[in-house]
Amino acid sequence: MNEDSHLRIGELSRRAGVSPELLRAWERRYGLLQPIRSPGGLRLYSLEDVERVRLMARHIADGVAAREAAALAARAELGAAPDWGDPAEAERPRTALAAFDPPAARAELARAVDSFDEPAAQAVIDQLLSAATIDAVLAEVVVPFLREVGERWQRGQLSVAHEHFASNLLRGRLLGLARGWGAGTGPLALLACPPGERHDLGLIAFGLALRARGWRVALLGGDTPAESIVRATNMVSPALLVVSATAPDLLSPLNEDLARLAAEGRTIALAGAGATEPPPEGVIILSGDPVGEATRVSELATPAR
Repeated sequence: MNEDSHLRIGELSRRAGVSPELLRAWERRYGLLQPIRSPGGLRLYSLEDVERVRLMARHIADGVAAREAAALAARAELGAAPDWGDPAEAERPRTALAAFDPPAARAELARAVDSFDEPAAQAVIDQLLSAATIDAVLAEVVVPFLREVGERWQRGQLSVAHEHFASNLLRGRLLGLARGWGAGTGPLALLACPPGERHDLGLIAFGLALRARGWRVALLGGDTPAESIVRATNMVSPALLVVSATAPDLLSPLNEDLARLAAEGRTIALAGAGATEPPPEGVIILSGDPVGEATRVSELATPAR
């Protein structure tokens, strides 16, 4: 086998203009790609795979469902020597691949959730990720959709089962995108929810927005004991610690610990619907959307000493 004639997934992503995360999803879910293994165990892709990925993306851009688009691309007769055009095309924002219609996407997600239709919801997310940047998907679809789900549940229009289905579906996809977000050389953000708080979707979305700005992320997740948050902070010395909760009474027991960490020179922030009361001295409040706040803290936070 001549490895020089095959591509690793990063090069496939660059040439096809589709993120590695989405390529892996298309390979796993639809069988679009059939990589070979190098003697060292690396997954290697062919030049035809580049054409196949671009063809699937074009079908999705034309409104074809992801599963059908994959089947069409897999059945297509591919040319032996396709013209890839200007390599710079692959570096352009993915918004050029398909129409990006956030209200329509949220409506499609709502229909999928109402009928517990996991494949339909996954197809909507696939199309979003092939059509827009992660910032746009988070700020214009994921966060507003989660807010709509919460409001519908409060009005009695959604059952607990529907709310759990939507949350678990999105949590799984966002954590899939988060894979490897602790790698690199950027500043480290430590993200946690206090005891009693199990809703960490907003925190995960914030972490993804931070990663897009060069940060590394360590997620402790929901219902983390206060002593564990303090211990982890002292252990890894993050440039930013964010604690998120949906109710003020879940955050207030941490006030003393967070004030002490802030007095030591660390950048500490409270987030979520519960971050409404005056924060402890030296602690900031993140009250905006995850993307906007990720931009703000990137300007405020400095590496910890």
